[in-house]
Amino acid sequence: MSAGRVGLGLDRLNTGTLGRCSKLKLSLAGRIREKDCSVRDFHVTRRNQMGPPLILALLGTLKSSTALGIANTVVRVAMTLVPAIVVKHKMLRKWIRKIPEHMPQWEHKLPHLTKMLRYNKILLRVLFLLPTILIAATMLASLERAPLTGRWRLILLSAEEEDQIAKQLAGNGWRAAVASILSSTSDSATPPEVIPPQDWRAQWVESTLRRLEHVIPVLQIEQSLDPHKIRPEDPEVPFPPPSKYPLLPRPRATQMLRAWCSRHVPSGEEQDHVPAHTLLGPPYSVLLVDKPDSRNAFSYGFGPHGAGGVVVYSGFLDEILQHSPNAAPPPATVPANTIMPSFWSQLFGSLLSSPKRTSTPVPTEEQTTELAVLLAHELAHLVLSHHLETLSSATILIPSVVSIFTDVVRTVMFPFTMFFGPFVNDALAQMSKVGSGEISKRGEICSGRKMEIEADVVSARLLAYAGFDPREAIKFWERRIDQNTECSADSNLETPPQGSWAMGQGVHPLNQERVLRLRQELTRWEKVWAEASHSH
Repeated sequence: MSAGRVGLGLDRLNTGTLGRCSKLKLSLAGRIREKDCSVRDFHVTRRNQMGPPLILALLGTLKSSTALGIANTVVRVAMTLVPAIVVKHKMLRKWIRKIPEHMPQWEHKLPHLTKMLRYNKILLRVLFLLPTILIAATMLASLERAPLTGRWRLILLSAEEEDQIAKQLAGNGWRAAVASILSSTSDSATPPEVIPPQDWRAQWVESTLRRLEHVIPVLQIEQSLDPHKIRPEDPEVPFPPPSKYPLLPRPRATQMLRAWCSRHVPSGEEQDHVPAHTLLGPPYSVLLVDKPDSRNAFSYGFGPHGAGGVVVYSGFLDEILQHSPNAAPPPATVPANTIMPSFWSQLFGSLLSSPKRTSTPVPTEEQTTELAVLLAHELAHLVLSHHLETLSSATILIPSVVSIFTDVVRTVMFPFTMFFGPFVNDALAQMSKVGSGEISKRGEICSGRKMEIEADVVSARLLAYAGFDPREAIKFWERRIDQNTECSADSNLETPPQGSWAMGQGVHPLNQERVLRLRQELTRWEKVWAEASHSH
């Protein structure tokens, strides 16, 4: 609007109109200030000022389980249009070739047809590139670094979806989910008995787990601690240096957007809301299952308020107590003179005799250390949120990518398969389902190997901070080198429980490899401390 036009417009306004406008402006400003909102005077802003929040909002939208579902639908629509575009492409090429020789009267339409052919080629390329673009954008939005190790990983779940998972497993939800897993792996389709918390074995497992999880907050502030005050007295015991990737909440696009918006809100109006995915899990749930023939354990769940936990089978405790050099003392036996009570003792036993005393076995430090190695490994899975990673990969990423790839292949092969009727198409659909299952199984094994090694590395850090010797983890796995040396399913369990990590249930890597990686990790600790001492 020019200056002259502005002047003419102002001349037409009378004083009353200006007065009413100024009063309206003052009243609106007063109402806005009454709501304690952040009011800024109008000023010209740069056009790219809203770029970061818009990009963050887009990334937050792509980082969800529905993103690949939407991408799959878009690809299906695109692949549906491909045959029609291909037919149109061939017809345009045919017309362009025939017009100069057979239809010269239409030669004036050649530029228009050539332009349509060029646009048709571009559209066809876009439709075929669309699956790759959508998958790549979703994966880039879902990339994050695992805490403590810095490994790049994919979690295709939004913060809201993670909160929903944590709410479902919180409280009694975790026990119900574990009972379902145990029932599905039982021959009788019923879960095995649970050893009550009053049992000394259950108390032993719980106290050891609490000792380990008590040091989890230390993983958040490693870099601010004085190593000379927290290192063990024995200089021969390895101790971890501060990690480059502390245990902090994973960066989320939605959280970054909320942080950007909070700068424009007064500090007194900020809501004290902490989503479940930003909280650490302790105290974790723990369950001791009475199953003497199973010498393993697994972890399951995600989130605070008991939404994650560890399940230990009693067979593992029996193995520790039997093979440990210093076995725990057996329970006290009843004296011989009380085995055959007299008539009077039977009649008045409850009044005259004192209650029987039984001594509770006290596990040795060696036995507790061996138990701590196993619990630290499973606890590391929970700390690293491996349940979300497995859930994201097995149930979202692999099936969606396989489905998109199958749709593209079927579209390309349609000119050949359409002559064979629906039987060939049905066979291709069935083959895609079988292939999806095999790819998912192989993907779980490959990702499981990485997560197992990562859990071993983090478990050594937990053991060191909890006062255990991390070298005992190497001895623990060395004694089990001959057990479950291949990534195959256990003989008693054809498929491992979804979202769990059980010893010898198809997801543990070669024990030789985990021993090697543990040795490398402890050697790295010593090297870092040696370089730090030389620098000072």
